[in-house]
Amino acid sequence: MNKQEIIDVLHQKTAEKIQGLEKLIDETRASNSDTKSSMGDKYETGREMLQQQINNLQIQLNEVMKQQAFLKIIVAKPSQKVEKGAVVCTERGMFFISVSLGEIALNDYKVMCISPESPLAKAMNGKSVNDIFTLNNVNHTIINIE
Repeated sequence: MNKQEIIDVLHQKTAEKIQGLEKLIDETRASNSDTKSSMGDKYETGREMLQQQINNLQIQLNEVMKQQAFLKIIVAKPSQKVEKGAVVCTERGMFFISVSLGEIALNDYKVMCISPESPLAKAMNGKSVNDIFTLNNVNHTIINIE
């Protein structure tokens, strides 16, 4: 498992998300401009709803940009313990502690990308190979850390 490959895939996913959100914001702004007509206050509610949608999309965009910035500081170096940037293998799966972007498939492996703030990452933080941690009353053993 190449940690740099995982990071590259995550950079690509965040870039695609940013591009998609920016496009949605532009399209929503364009439709907001279209509702400005001579019909008066009839469309005021519609414009307000579109503005709220733009605001929500902007919040999502800001979150993805934070994720992208966080990925830029992760270095593809080996880890001895569970920490930010570590790839952790347990008997229940493989986890990359970085940003919360869900599961990615890479070279026949499935890697779950989780935030360091997630309960799972917090439960295993600082642990080493062969350490056991408990989450939701279930014991997990760390098999490998990269």
